[in-house]
Amino acid sequence: MDYIIRKANLDDREAIEQLIVESARKLSQEDYSEEQIEAAIKTVFGVDTKLIQDGTYFVAEASGKLIGCGGWSKRRTLFGGDQFAERDASELEPESEPAKIRAFFVHPEFARKGIARAILSRCEAEARAYGFRSLELMSTLPGIKLYQSCGYEGTERFELPVGGGVVLQLMVMGKELD
Repeated sequence: MDYIIRKANLDDREAIEQLIVESARKLSQEDYSEEQIEAAIKTVFGVDTKLIQDGTYFVAEASGKLIGCGGWSKRRTLFGGDQFAERDASELEPESEPAKIRAFFVHPEFARKGIARAILSRCEAEARAYGFRSLELMSTLPGIKLYQSCGYEGTERFELPVGGGVVLQLMVMGKELD
């Protein structure tokens, strides 16, 4: 399958939002209820404009269609799109704090074809070049297997209230860079 990975730009926001919604609704069904998925889309899953502005968010594109997205961050916010209230845009110290792996989603038609792994590899290389020695992420339950296969270890389970009494189970994971 032919696709390119490129840095996202602000013109990609609408297509990224659509990709996130499609990915969450289809690829999360085995791990989350419909109520959990819809609440997460409304309150947490979404575009983080700061990642695009920082030049650390990528999209995979095939035949003009976005088929995957994900990024890394030099900022403290661990997860959540623009609509998520608990955000901290202050910068991390690369020598002593982990870079954040953020907002990975793949279109359901292109799942399990190496796209997320390719974007993750690019993110890791850039974070390493920026001086980071470790990485941290907040994984959804469907993402845990991917991250484990790429050398990440779960450090703690996390329950995130997403409104209306609905809770989303997540996993904090980390990895040391070579």
